[in-house]
Amino acid sequence: MEFIHQRPEWPELTWDFNALAGRLAEVRYHQGFLLGRMQELGFDFRSEAALTTVTSDVITSSAIEGESLDPQQVRSSVARHLGLETGGTVRVGRDVEGIVEMMIDATRNYYEPLTTARLCAWHASLFPTGHSGMNKITVGSWRTDERGPIQVLSGAMGRENVHFEAPPAKQVDSEMNRFLYWFNGEGKIDPILKAGIAHFWFVTIHPFDDGNGRIARAIADMLLAHADGSPDRFYSMSSQIESERSEYYRNLEAQQRGELDITPWLWWFLGCLDRSFDRAKESLQHVVYKARLRHAMSRWPANERIK
Repeated sequence: MEFIHQRPEWPELTWDFNALAGRLAEVRYHQGFLLGRMQELGFDFRSEAALTTVTSDVITSSAIEGESLDPQQVRSSVARHLGLETGGTVRVGRDVEGIVEMMIDATRNYYEPLTTARLCAWHASLFPTGHSGMNKITVGSWRTDERGPIQVLSGAMGRENVHFEAPPAKQVDSEMNRFLYWFNGEGKIDPILKAGIAHFWFVTIHPFDDGNGRIARAIADMLLAHADGSPDRFYSMSSQIESERSEYYRNLEAQQRGELDITPWLWWFLGCLDRSFDRAKESLQHVVYKARLRHAMSRWPANERIK
């Protein structure tokens, strides 16, 4: 079976807007409800919520790829980048600092163009040692043919099942030029739909040796920040994807082996995003409760007996 990027019409992706319109309307309604609730809160509560959300986003985006980050380091780095005094003074490793820098740049500067230089800087920040695990990789530029074709495999050695094979390295530059021209264009696509399209398109090109999933999710978050009209993050798509990891990969693989009509992928993407709003409402209630408790305690100094 051929992959979607091998079809002669690639990358002319299509989708049935009428089939998606109802679900998109629900997502927009729930998005507005969540953001409206956050605006009712004071600055301190919103800052605490944003800190918690971005921390979760960074940790879970790496967890999807099987990488475990120290939560305290992530929270400390995020707090510093957001200009918050809270979060502690934990010493932060360069690997943590790199992915935090990428995620913060994607969402705080969502209005800036996405360029080759910007993507390559993100990639270099993810791999400060020039290695992915024990393997030396090409960092800060598109992949080459040196390591052979990029494949997603499972199964025992010699009997591998190929779930996906990326376009040849020699095509990456032209593929990315088309992607970036579309991404930065003045189209009339709803930015939430555009986030799902961009995520799928980028991860299918797979322009880097490693880190493509994390960068694809940062690109989606960039467009979601545009959809929110705000750099402040109060929901985490990556956290929801991590909780639905099997479905995420199943839907990606099915679409990458399917037609250029990506309506099924976008249907799943919108549903996952909608579920991230429900998840956010639950976690933010806990954040607000703790923030209010700390605020109340700060107003009542401990008496001598408590001391």
